[in-house]
Amino acid sequence: MEWSTTDPGTADDVVSASALGSATAREHRLDQEMAALGWRVPAGRHLDLPGRGTTFIRDTPGPSEHAPTVLLLHGLAATGGLNWYPVFGELSRHFRVVAIDHRGHGRGLRSHERFRLAHCADDAVAVADALGVERFIPVGYSMGGPIAQLVWHRHRRRVDALVLCATSRNFRGRVRERVQFMGLGMLVAGKWGGDPVNRITRMIEELLVPSMGQPELRRWALRELNGHDIRKVVEAAEALGRYSSHDWIGDIDVPVSVVVPTSDRLVPVRRQVKLARSIPSAVLFPVEGTHLVSAVEPDEFASVVADACLLAADRAARHGRPGARR
Repeated sequence: MEWSTTDPGTADDVVSASALGSATAREHRLDQEMAALGWRVPAGRHLDLPGRGTTFIRDTPGPSEHAPTVLLLHGLAATGGLNWYPVFGELSRHFRVVAIDHRGHGRGLRSHERFRLAHCADDAVAVADALGVERFIPVGYSMGGPIAQLVWHRHRRRVDALVLCATSRNFRGRVRERVQFMGLGMLVAGKWGGDPVNRITRMIEELLVPSMGQPELRRWALRELNGHDIRKVVEAAEALGRYSSHDWIGDIDVPVSVVVPTSDRLVPVRRQVKLARSIPSAVLFPVEGTHLVSAVEPDEFASVVADACLLAADRAARHGRPGARR
């Protein structure tokens, strides 16, 4: 593991300077409500995944057709737009940027199958297939971190590098953490009485929405959350509680950037640092903030994530991609 000392400008050779100028010529539809608030968030569209179902993506072109692709994987109870709205504009200067709504989240794929993180990893690769993207950089936040790890574990030929944000190798080490995940399962099973779906919906809204400053932004966020299948979100929490990559995380053989919010209490910083130390190629990028840093400090978050992605892509371009030779 290394600590990042990268100048944000040093990795720009991932995409040539001359190619950057072509970005303005490539038009794409923006979410007009977010554009009015100053955020360049793609409007998004439904995408059919043959044999799997229909999901929802937000897809922003890069500065050229040869730009690397980053695939953004959101956290528990969020959506691709909600988790990643600060980063689309900055990342699209260097990359094609694709964000997906995971199963049961937002407008993501609906399935009668129980939620599994491995299915989400396979969904991500299916999205790349549908878009004609051969290789990409999975960028995972919180729950998206295990999904990104599983993309490498299950489909390593497709992965150029990894960027892991506010995440861990596992989420269930201490008694308090085990109780949190068990409690969600009891709620959805109705063991605590009342209407568990409404209770969890309110809990998610109260956790995520107030951190967003502008009233118009909060209203947009509520509409994003209204698409959730709450029972699937709870199944996702339980799946996250069972997850561990401890046995194989050290085998990752592509460049990795690990973004760590320095005041994170939901996924303790010690766990995030352990994750970075477990991966020989990891470079650590601290960002000041809590687990909700993307909403509370969106500009700082976007800047650090961009640096993390640029360094990962630059290292992949310079040193080759071991997964491609498997």
